[in-house]
Amino acid sequence: MNRLLFPLSLALLLLAGCSSNDDKNTATSSEEALYIAATGALDVSNWARAIAVFQQLEAAYPFGRYASQSQLELIYAYYRNGEPEAARAAADRFIRLYPDSASLDYAYYMKGMSFYSEDSRILGRYMPTDPSKRDPGKARESFTDFSQLLSRFPQSPYAADARARMVYLRNLLAASEIHIAEFYIQRQAYLSALNRARYVVENYQGAPMVPRALEIVTEMYLRLGLNDLADSSLGILKTNYPDSPQLDKNGDFIVSTQITDPSFLYSMTFGLVGSNKKDTPLAPTRRPSRTDTPYPLDIPKPKHERSWLNVLTLGLLGDDGEASTN
Repeated sequence: MNRLLFPLSLALLLLAGCSSNDDKNTATSSEEALYIAATGALDVSNWARAIAVFQQLEAAYPFGRYASQSQLELIYAYYRNGEPEAARAAADRFIRLYPDSASLDYAYYMKGMSFYSEDSRILGRYMPTDPSKRDPGKARESFTDFSQLLSRFPQSPYAADARARMVYLRNLLAASEIHIAEFYIQRQAYLSALNRARYVVENYQGAPMVPRALEIVTEMYLRLGLNDLADSSLGILKTNYPDSPQLDKNGDFIVSTQITDPSFLYSMTFGLVGSNKKDTPLAPTRRPSRTDTPYPLDIPKPKHERSWLNVLTLGLLGDDGEASTN
């Protein structure tokens, strides 16, 4: 009896070991099968299917051998599926989980691309809209992401493309600031317009809108009566942009004397009747001759004290204190 028990026990142990190995192989092949299925969906541009399988792979094998690469592929799948917020969140997660990854530069690049390409969807593709007149928040975030990529990975293969996209974003953000400044000018909010234009001059050097920003800065200083500062900005404008349309043939600055202010009739008839121009006395038509004040001052006539008779008669009799005109 004992002779039969020993071979039987040995056979059971061997079967158990084989079963354990089969379970391990099954688990490994399941992870690999999921990864192959997900990348296969990417290859045929089935972005939704790829996202679903990568999410399943991440949930089942968060520390598997495909975990890091799956996170990268998921960023790309979200991006191509038109889900910029999800792509950005996935990129942030990869950066947080794998700070030493050799693909960290790709995560920063895709983080910037997620918002950069948002305007190229159906609405922006088929309607002639000016992206500089829309909310610049996403463009500003994309610019920041690309700048982080360049500062951390200047030798990255994605650096050149990111740099070119930053030039476009810089020009876009500068144009957006100028649109806002011109809006403030129309509302006669000169200080706000000045701050917007100065921001362009100080932060977006090289942008095509810098000359226009200098023109606005010069004019706003004049409108605010800050002639010394106007002289400085005018000197910069004349030196760097002598062909500015706000410089006459003698190099003098031409101040605009009209502000857009649509009348009720103009608005109701969609611009067919009425005017949208309003003369503003706040802007001089030419540079003032004095540098201490932008406008000539009316010097008040000297006064002396009123007589008691004038005070008691409520100004009817006596000396009222006004200087004699003779």
